[in-house]
Amino acid sequence: MNKEEVAMVGFEIVAYSGEARSKFLNAINNLKDGGSMEESEKLIKEGEASLTKAHKSQTELLAKEASGENIELGFIFVHGQDHLMTTVMLKDILQHLLNIYRNEE
Repeated sequence: MNKEEVAMVGFEIVAYSGEARSKFLNAINNLKDGGSMEESEKLIKEGEASLTKAHKSQTELLAKEASGENIELGFIFVHGQDHLMTTVMLKDILQHLLNIYRNEE
């Protein structure tokens, strides 16, 4: 894959990860503002669906490289990886926060 094709994968990862991040932050804010656990869980499921799409884009590129295809990486793809990684971390933290909110109810 050439650099432009890999950049497009990077943009996909940024977009899907950004969407997931927004859903996760909305879920946290919902709870902080006294919203329902059900609404937060709905937002989390939507975020997880977006995160799955980002991960799928990443995995497809990794599989191509593993099969021997030459992949020309650029900064946009690296930026996408950064977004994906931080969104996965946010999801992990969110799970801990949900447990705290559940125990307070």
